[in-house]
Amino acid sequence: MRNGDKSIQGICFGEVLWDNLPTGKKLGGAPLNVAYHLNKLGVVTRMLTRIGRDENGSELLSACEQLGIPTTFFQFDDSLPTSTVEVTIDAERNVQYEIVYPVAWDRIAVDTVVLEEVEVIDFLVYGSLACRDEISFQSLLLLLEKARFRVMDVNLRAPYFGPEKIHSLLKYADFVKMNAEELHIISDWNGATATSTDQQRVDLIMERFAIQEVIVTYGADGAVYHFKKDNISYHFPALKVQVEDTIGSGDSFLAAFLAKRFQMQDGVQLEEVLEFAATLSGFVTQSSGACPAYSPEDINRFHWLNPIFRDSNLKVKQ
Repeated sequence: MRNGDKSIQGICFGEVLWDNLPTGKKLGGAPLNVAYHLNKLGVVTRMLTRIGRDENGSELLSACEQLGIPTTFFQFDDSLPTSTVEVTIDAERNVQYEIVYPVAWDRIAVDTVVLEEVEVIDFLVYGSLACRDEISFQSLLLLLEKARFRVMDVNLRAPYFGPEKIHSLLKYADFVKMNAEELHIISDWNGATATSTDQQRVDLIMERFAIQEVIVTYGADGAVYHFKKDNISYHFPALKVQVEDTIGSGDSFLAAFLAKRFQMQDGVQLEEVLEFAATLSGFVTQSSGACPAYSPEDINRFHWLNPIFRDSNLKVKQ
């Protein structure tokens, strides 16, 4: 419980895993990546997940602790293994994943302690991949009924998605992050046509599911933030960087956006929120893996060295 602490706190629900990259294994999983960056940015965010009682699980738990990710809500499975994913990267640095099923995070459970905690924290981040198994899916639905602010990070990974579950998750969402391909898939399910613009597709989804905020990421073309209340759509370009790999770039964008978003009531402007999110995402894109080490000074230095920001009056706050 927060015990009167007014600092922003959250929980990320879902998969934690080892990405087996050509260069070796790296800690991964979209919700874990988001949790890592939120904690790096000073937003205490715990992972609610499940790992196996195996060597990979022990190493993963230790790695999370070393990275400063709270493991209070880690669960342990006696029969299913810790998740691993075979990752391949093509000549254009695009990433392909082979995700094993079933694994420990397919059986995430909830109890009274977790349900009470999710009622008082500021936000719950969840994705669609962790709902491929009915046990974790039903656990998440219980949490969504209690959560104060629900952030859906769409993560469509074939063959583990379909309209029924995605629509169920969208109905709870206050805030949704998706990429352009996911936008087209979901809007096509809901009546978009080949001539529909991306703005029309976003409007369709926001209206049908009563979603207030949506971010659509476009890789090298940046991201667009849509806010229903003020009827605005704000495009922000991506930084021009030397791409190492794209693993976790969208996750870092979401984490940075959320960290700054909750400061907007203190005078932080939307442009600064998006600038900060683009900066961290660019830094991660030019780094190896989803959870590179960095300090506030590293991000500020990277920010000012990028040509897109040299004439900007905004500064990444430490």
